[in-house]
Amino acid sequence: QLQLVESGGGSVQSGGSLRLSCEASGHTFSSYCVGWFRQAPGKEREGVVVINGRNGETLYTESVKGRFTISQDNAKNTLYLQMNSLKPEDTAMYYCAAVDPRIFPCNFRRPGDFGSWGQGTQVTVSS
Repeated sequence: QLQLVESGGGSVQSGGSLRLSCEASGHTFSSYCVGWFRQAPGKEREGVVVINGRNGETLYTESVKGRFTISQDNAKNTLYLQMNSLKPEDTAMYYCAAVDPRIFPCNFRRPGDFGSWGQGTQVTVSS
């Protein structure tokens, strides 16, 4: 099972940018489906984006398309989320997670399938 550690969160003004990082250990990142989820206070956890390390396919939630970009550096075993044009509604705790795509679909709409989770990093966007 992967161990995941997120970093890069912070406070920015609306329209600003942040880059989140998720460093993995325990297994090779490239063979997993990995992604980002977020949870705002009082709201359910929401899938943001996933990438299938086996074929490079990505899936973004509609609200972040054109603003967020997922990428991974397999040499560093690190996942990134570049977030541009941030909005107050992006405020949440952001988590990275991983699942074996040979066993479960690589789909953020199925968070229960993801067996490895990081501790989260807080993103706060002020208007």
